[in-house]
Amino acid sequence: MKIFQYCQYVLGIGHFFRTLEISRALAEHEITLVTGGSDIDVELPEHIHEVGLPGLEMDRDFKNLLAKNKADSIVQIKRARRQMLFDLYKKASPDVFIVELYPFGRRAFSFEIDPILKGIRYQILKPSQVICSLRDILVDRKKYQPSYESKVVDLLNNYFDALLIHSDPSLLKIDTTFSSIEQIRIPVVYTGFVTSKPVPNARQHLRKKLGIEKNNKLIVASLGGGKVGRSLLQAVLDAFQLIDASHNCYLTVFTGPFMAQQDVDRLQKHSGKKISVERFTSEFLSYLAAADLSISMAGYNTCMNILAAKVPALVRPFSQNREQRFRAERLAEKGAVRVLNKHDLKPLRLANIIDQMLTNPLKPVSDIDLDGANKTAQWIQSWTRRK
Repeated sequence: MKIFQYCQYVLGIGHFFRTLEISRALAEHEITLVTGGSDIDVELPEHIHEVGLPGLEMDRDFKNLLAKNKADSIVQIKRARRQMLFDLYKKASPDVFIVELYPFGRRAFSFEIDPILKGIRYQILKPSQVICSLRDILVDRKKYQPSYESKVVDLLNNYFDALLIHSDPSLLKIDTTFSSIEQIRIPVVYTGFVTSKPVPNARQHLRKKLGIEKNNKLIVASLGGGKVGRSLLQAVLDAFQLIDASHNCYLTVFTGPFMAQQDVDRLQKHSGKKISVERFTSEFLSYLAAADLSISMAGYNTCMNILAAKVPALVRPFSQNREQRFRAERLAEKGAVRVLNKHDLKPLRLANIIDQMLTNPLKPVSDIDLDGANKTAQWIQSWTRRK
């Protein structure tokens, strides 16, 4: 089966890695993965062919599109992307078209997605089953929520064949952030959360590699993509100097691949015998498995990695929208994480919280469905056979 996946990420890297995990699970099929964000250095399986569209991203206020290359014209890039995406789809001639987030989000990219949806709907392009791949929580649109939801429902009912929600409904249901779910006429399926799992013996292998003994503690602090949240890492680095010495702590910091170089340079000044500051690692899940404490923001992928690695965690939700706080608070209610608020980032207070977490760590939570990638692949395969 030929599958065409579209994923446009504009701030972090969670959308990309969630999509990639689903692609990996569809190992028996030929995948064309079309991405539209900054390049991410990751090794892909042979069945996945990635194509990058000319770079577009959103500004920090999520109001305007920006060219990755500031010398390029937005109008020209949009025209080139629209034609390139249409041609790629036509050449791939897929059986299944998976669109990540749209029409719930990425509405600024309707200029390139809608021509394909209409081409399929009106038989200009080869018939294909169209699936929306959606995370657990939607961002807040209070000012125009009714009109927004009406438009989403209209697009789903007219151009899509199924909606797959990558969440465990026992923890988070989409209707908590989207009230019109009952008006959707296509199949709506909860798959469980999508995340990769640590490799066997990851904790032992990585701690041996890093030279960390059993009586040492490892803290991993991370930011996902790294475009936002530098103050969290700075707070961790400041607090690390005040942690009780009896813990024999080591700290590894991952800034994220998209953090500005000058900010990375400032953080790397703290590097030393027990502190390592790096941009990115392909072994992130192994680091979490090896860690005694994770400190991070509360994005989808990082939270699910925390659960998969069974590591005690402090999470600081992104303040610009409700998504991360909503998720973090639900996980905190389950005892899976502890939420950090703004006043917790003062060095001495944060050091005390870290001491508490290392002394009395949270117990792993095991009743949340993390098999979303496999269940997504299984559902798509079963559903297309029936179709």
